[in-house]
This record gives sequence, C-alpha cells and structure tokens, in this order.
Amino acid sequence: MNNYKHSLASWAVLPVSLVLTLGMVGTGGHLIQDGKQTGSNAAQATGDQSSLESKYLHNVRQVTSGFTKAGEGYFSPDGKTIVYQAISDTYPFYQIYKQPLVGGTPQLLSRGRGRTTCAYFSPDGKKILFASSHTDPQLDKTEADAIRQAEEDARNNVRRRYQWDFDPHMEIYEANLDGKNLTPLTNAPGYDAEGAYSVDGKSIAFCSMRDGDPDIFLMNSDGSNLRQITNAPGYDGGPFVSPDGNWIVFRSDREKKDYLQIHVIGVDGQNETALTDNNGVNWGPYWHPTQPYLIWSGADHSDPTKRPNYDLWVMKYKIEDGKFIGGEKTRITDNIAADVLPVFSPDGRKLMWTSTRTENRTSQLFIADVTLPGEER
Repeated sequence: MNNYKHSLASWAVLPVSLVLTLGMVGTGGHLIQDGKQTGSNAAQATGDQSSLESKYLHNVRQVTSGFTKAGEGYFSPDGKTIVYQAISDTYPFYQIYKQPLVGGTPQLLSRGRGRTTCAYFSPDGKKILFASSHTDPQLDKTEADAIRQAEEDARNNVRRRYQWDFDPHMEIYEANLDGKNLTPLTNAPGYDAEGAYSVDGKSIAFCSMRDGDPDIFLMNSDGSNLRQITNAPGYDGGPFVSPDGNWIVFRSDREKKDYLQIHVIGVDGQNETALTDNNGVNWGPYWHPTQPYLIWSGADHSDPTKRPNYDLWVMKYKIEDGKFIGGEKTRITDNIAADVLPVFSPDGRKLMWTSTRTENRTSQLFIADVTLPGEER
C-alpha cells in the first residue's frame, strides 16, 4: 500500500495528461488588490472571453497571486472568505491558506510542512477541514528528496511529469479558523484525504486507501461511525454530498485507468449511476447549492494527436422514484487555458475555479459571476 502511486496530480488527483496542460509553472507576480488585478498585464491574465464563455461567466477576475501555483479553492459559508492550497517558492509541497476575498492577504493554516490538500469550511463557518502528511516520520528525507529533484530538474531544464503519491501518512484534520487546535479525524494506515462536510455538518465524505484501494467513505464529523460507500477496483475520489444530503458525487477511473468519469451514489451505497462515459477525463464535480445542476471539468482524449483542453461543463439533473437521472451537458468555458476544479458560492451566484489563464500560465484561482444554462443574458 505504501508504494501505491497513480499518474494523477495533487489537486485532489489529476491525470498526467492534465498535468502536462497545467504544468507550465513559474512564479506568480500579479498584484491583487480587493479582488482586482492591477498593472498593464491585467487584461492578458484573464484573456479575452469568447462568445460562448461570456454567456455564462461575467466579471472574471483573478484572486490569488504571489504563489508558484495555487488552486482548489472553496468558499466560507458567508461567501466572504476562501480557503485553498498553494505552493510558495520556499517549500516544495502544497500548504493550506485562508484569504478574505476583499482587502485581505493569505494566512497560512497548515503546519508549513508535509503534503497538504483539500481544505473545506465547516457549514457553521467555525472550523476548517484539510488533509496533511506532516506526521510523516521521515519528513526530513521526504522534503530533501523533493527539493533535490526540483533543483536537478531546473539545472537540466527538465519538466517532469507530475506523479501524485497517495501518501500513506496523509490524514484528515479539523482546525480552528486560525489553524490552531489541529485535531485528527482519521488515523489509519494508508491515504485519507479529499474530505468535505455534508451541508448539515453532520458527516464528512472522503477518499481512503485503508482497504488497499482508493474508495469513498463517510464518517461522522467527529471521525466516528465510519462506513464504506464504494468498493470497486481503481480510484474513486473527490466526493461531495448533495445539498439534500441523499447523494454523493465523485470521480472514478474504474473503467479505464486515469480516464476519470463522473458518478453519483446514494449515501446508503445504493443506486450508483455513471453520469459521463466518454473517451476523456471528467473530474472535480461539484453541486450547485440551490438548483439541480452539477459542474465539473472535462477534456476529450479521443485523438492522441491533439492536445486535450480542460473546460468547465454543467449538467442539469432530476431524481425520479429514487433514481438519479443526468440530463443535457453544456460547456461553459472554451478558453485555451486549462479550467478545472469549479465550485459555486454558497448563494450559487458566483463560480470559483483553478485556471492557467494567467500571463505566465501559472495556475491560480479565478472568480466570476455565473449564469446557468437557460438563464443567459
């Protein structure tokens, strides 16, 4: 189990092909003030919107800067603060940061060491959830190896394919909003990460390798009452519980390694349904808080001679007789940059996502006002 690796990257697990798309990484240097980018390069950072994208996204703006890369952001319950993961130019692994959307600077919440991922606010806004490997007993060596490899690659001008290790020391923690009172919620051999609270705050859905294979689990928000939801070969991860508390959406490559597809399953482990089934990668699904829509990022990998481009897609769904039925899919971005990991604000009026639509193609967080299909201006 400890040697399990997947050609998936760290933003809650990405396929290598996506990493190549997002891999043009430098040091962010754009100045962000009150959520707005300043300077002569501001327009280049977001790029010109196409007629397709402008139907659904308005007032697009960059909200993170100064990091080597940043991404996977989530809103606080009041929509005024975000939590996300980022890599600085002084440490090789992602750390967790909190940042007000207006007039604030990033605040480090994690311990500053080890791999971290998948931060999320509790529904009452009093706690933050994230996964960390800071208890790795060989952390000094883990860090030194990563730094040594990065320095060697820089000297040799090598751009290495990113490979995300399912770190066996990764556990899920809950902390106060300032990062203090860090409390472990999991303590099992194998990777535990990719966690998110249910809307009522009573449960946490997460990915675990405690059975030797990445599957979806639920537990009470205090770490008790563990129950396994999926048990299929391959990776099942990135789960989120639906607003009504009855369903879990997640991504899986059970049909073809690295080719993630969107699935839903009941919180009781019944009525599993695949919502996508194509020769591509579909991942990072997220629920709209008030309307029957799901959003995710997807790319077509059917033509090996073409570079896959990751765009955002939405699907309207309905539930009939206890069955989850996916509807028509609509693409809402077509930027030449990669657009991934979309999340709606608590009121459903804004969208935040990770994108390389910066001047130097670093991955950073962006926010826009969003219009759903059928509501276009």
